[in-house]
Amino acid sequence: MASSHESIGPDPDRRAFLKAAAVAPAAGLVSGALAQDAPAKPEALPRRKLGKTGVELTMLEQGGIRGPTYERILRLAFANGIRTFDSAKAYGTEGTFGKWLEQSPEVRKQIFIVTKDTPREPGEMLKQVDERLATLKTDYIDLFFVHGLGDKHSTDEAVRFVKSKEFGEVADKLKKSGKIKFIGFSSHHQDRAAMMQAAAEAGIVDAIMLQYRPWIDKDSPLNKAIDACWKKGVGLISMKQVAGNHLGDKSAGNILDDVVKRVPVLKERKLTPYQGLLHAIWTDERITSACVSMRNTDQLRENADAARRFEPLKEAQIEQLRDAMLAAGPTLCADCDGRCSRAAGTPAALGDLTRFLTYYQQHGDRAIARDEYAKLSGEARDWSGADLEAARAACPGNLDFARLLPEVDRRLA
Repeated sequence: MASSHESIGPDPDRRAFLKAAAVAPAAGLVSGALAQDAPAKPEALPRRKLGKTGVELTMLEQGGIRGPTYERILRLAFANGIRTFDSAKAYGTEGTFGKWLEQSPEVRKQIFIVTKDTPREPGEMLKQVDERLATLKTDYIDLFFVHGLGDKHSTDEAVRFVKSKEFGEVADKLKKSGKIKFIGFSSHHQDRAAMMQAAAEAGIVDAIMLQYRPWIDKDSPLNKAIDACWKKGVGLISMKQVAGNHLGDKSAGNILDDVVKRVPVLKERKLTPYQGLLHAIWTDERITSACVSMRNTDQLRENADAARRFEPLKEAQIEQLRDAMLAAGPTLCADCDGRCSRAAGTPAALGDLTRFLTYYQQHGDRAIARDEYAKLSGEARDWSGADLEAARAACPGNLDFARLLPEVDRRLA
C-alpha cells in the first residue's frame, strides 16, 4: 500500500452483485447504521483469541479505505458488529479515525485499533508511534505493525529486524509506556515465510498480518511458518485473501453462477462465493480474523452475516471452492513466493505486478497501484521474453499472466 489518498468508488459489477446477494434485510440495518450518534451498543460479531495475547478480536476486521465515505463506513462497520479496525499512516485514514473517536469517545474502549508505519530500523518506531497516536487522537494503540515488512528491506534485513535485540528493547519500552499494547508486522512479501519463522523463534512479535489463502499447500514454507507461529502463540490476521473475476473484475459470462454450481455447499448454506471464501478462511483455526476493505453497506452486511453464520467447511468443500475460484480467473496469488518468475526465467516481479493490477481494478486504489508500480525497478517491471505459460503452470493461484500483464502495462505504466 502506498501513501496516495485518491478515492475511487466500488466497482459497479461488484456493487450490483453484492446488492443482489445480500442476505440480511436492508431497511433496519441501514437506518440504524446511519444514526451516527446513537448511544446503543450493537452486538459484536463472533470473536477469536489473538495468539497468546489473550485478547479476543472479532473474526471480521474493517480494512482501511480512502475517500470521503470512510467516516460513514467506520460507523456502519461498528453498527454491523465489527470491533477490529485496520489503519496505517500510508492509507491516510487515521485522521478520519481520530474524528470519529473525538465525536464518539465511548467507542474507544469497545474497539481494537491496528495501525502501521514503515521504520527502516527499530528505533524509528518511538517517534512513529507518537505520530500515529496524535493523528488517531487516542492515548494508546492496541496493535502496532511494521507495515509491509520486506518492502523496504531485503529478506535478510527483515529477518534480522524481527530477531534483533533493539527491536525487543523498543517493543518493551513502548509497551511499558502504555502507548501500545502489542506489536508485530504485516507482510505480503514473497519471502514472508522466512520472516514469520524468524518471528516465531525470536518471541518478540505478538501478531502478524499476512497475505493468505485458505487452500494453502500443506508442505509449503508459508504453511510451516504459520504452524510455527501458531505453536508459539503469535496471533495471525489474514489479508488480501483472493481477488479475481468473480469478486469484482468485469467478466465475460456469469462467473458467479458457475462458482455456485461447482460448490454445492454455497447453495445449501445460502452463501455467496465471497461468504464461502470467508468461511474457508475461518475454518483454519490458526487465523484469528480476516481483514477486508469493505467499501459500502452491502459489503459490510454480507460479510457480517457470514461471520454470524460461520460453520467450518470440510476439506473437500474447500477444495471445491478453490477449484471454482481458480477456474474463474484470479488476479492475485495469495501464496506467491516468486516461483512464477523463476519458472518464467525472468527477473520481473510477476506476483507484484499482478497484485498492483488487483489494487487498480478491484480494490479501487488506482493511485496506490501506480505508485507501487513506479517504485519497482525497470528490471522488475520488464516481463518481455518471460515464458508466461511456464509462470502460470508454476503459480499456486494459476494466474493467467499472458492476459494480466498486458493489462498491467496498459493501466499502470
